[in-house]
Amino acid sequence: MRILVVEDDEEAASLIIDGLSQARHSVDLIANGRDGLVLGIQEEYDLIILDRMLPGLDGLSVAKSLRSSQIVCPILFLTALSSINDRVQGLEVGGDDYLVKPFAISELLARVNALARRPPMRAEDDVLRAGDLELNTATRSVTRQTSRIDLLPREFALLEVLLQNKGRVVTRTMLLERVWGLRFEPKTSVIETHISRLRAKVDRDPFSPLIRTVRGSGYCVDSGE
Repeated sequence: MRILVVEDDEEAASLIIDGLSQARHSVDLIANGRDGLVLGIQEEYDLIILDRMLPGLDGLSVAKSLRSSQIVCPILFLTALSSINDRVQGLEVGGDDYLVKPFAISELLARVNALARRPPMRAEDDVLRAGDLELNTATRSVTRQTSRIDLLPREFALLEVLLQNKGRVVTRTMLLERVWGLRFEPKTSVIETHISRLRAKVDRDPFSPLIRTVRGSGYCVDSGE
């Protein structure tokens, strides 16, 4: 894989490059966010490993700008910012995974390999559909019967996961991991609250309901056919 590493800490950068090189990946290293953004747009990479706290331009801004420029390669955040809110922010701006420093190189390589196994995104994959509902991952827009639906970032992420699994049950565990970056079950109704808000926008009258609750299992978006 050809990998861009945007990291200003010399010790961390050395560890990352050594590990990736030994695994036979081709690596480019950039030490500030602005140059990383330029290179990420100009060149074609299979993966971008991105720190959050960078000179020139912070990692969140870099990721957001890459996605706005329709750069679809996976982004792995590698950072010392470790709170749940930090992880959620990283995923909401377009990150595909989030690894906290200090880290083991074996885990980094495992996550790199996991991202590499994902099928490449094609142009036709930009639009996800269920009946008269369309979600465009490139423009970050949602329409139903050609009417635009304005969603908050987390609502958009929820709907995206549901549409990617159209016709299949998406469990609470899957949603927590994919949308919130959580690998444990919080003792809150966060999913139910966000699903309720999403339904109020996507399934409001005069639209027929598409989001279905599967009791004891999770949620499902019907095909709408």
